[in-house]
Amino acid sequence: MSFLGIFGKKSEGGALRKHAERVANKRAQAYDRWESIQALCQMHSRESVEALLPRFTFYVEPSITDQEEKDAAFAGIIESGEAGVEPVVAFLKRVDSISWPVKMLDKLVAPEAVVGYLLDLLAKMDTEYARDPESKIQILTTLAERTDARAAEAAVRFLGDANESARFAAVGAIIGQEAVAAHKAALVNALCTEDSVRVRNRILDALATGGHSVEPEQERVKPRLTQGYTLDAGFVPRKRA
Repeated sequence: MSFLGIFGKKSEGGALRKHAERVANKRAQAYDRWESIQALCQMHSRESVEALLPRFTFYVEPSITDQEEKDAAFAGIIESGEAGVEPVVAFLKRVDSISWPVKMLDKLVAPEAVVGYLLDLLAKMDTEYARDPESKIQILTTLAERTDARAAEAAVRFLGDANESARFAAVGAIIGQEAVAAHKAALVNALCTEDSVRVRNRILDALATGGHSVEPEQERVKPRLTQGYTLDAGFVPRKRA
């Protein structure tokens, strides 16, 4: 490689590092950070995407500046195309909030691939007590909003999660896939062991809406009915008039 070629690469690497540091610095001057976001958005490389992603981990005042910076960084990542996929997936795995990386993946890959990434992440999570279960809850809630047969199957084990909000979201993921009939036994068993009234209400509503009988578990279900629900002659949960 020629001297100029080597010098050019070193110069480019130095510029990228400078811009990456600015973008990741919440206390940097807004105009400096904006200049660096714009520069990185023109590079369309894996490295530039990696440098832009930290901008989604903090908030700055005023809110309009925060949104403008994030919108610009988002656009730059999407314009990077395939080069952005791997860094965004890695980002998805390490952040507390999955909202932005999921939005990015929705633009970069097919819907079934997005679900696949979420399921891979969910598969590494267990149902025991977790100090911060928010990512798990967000994934289950996101799966409820998508159509993919794999989502309900993955959600079933979280009906027994230690966290009440995760159990509530797991029921929602099964409902969202219209898979109540397929997983009726698991839902009825969860109903019989669940302490949370709102989770029981969600299960009962799903069973009532689909006209699903709880037979042969009606005797276990009866004491677990919440206020306003009863079983009809066919042991289908119904709301009292």
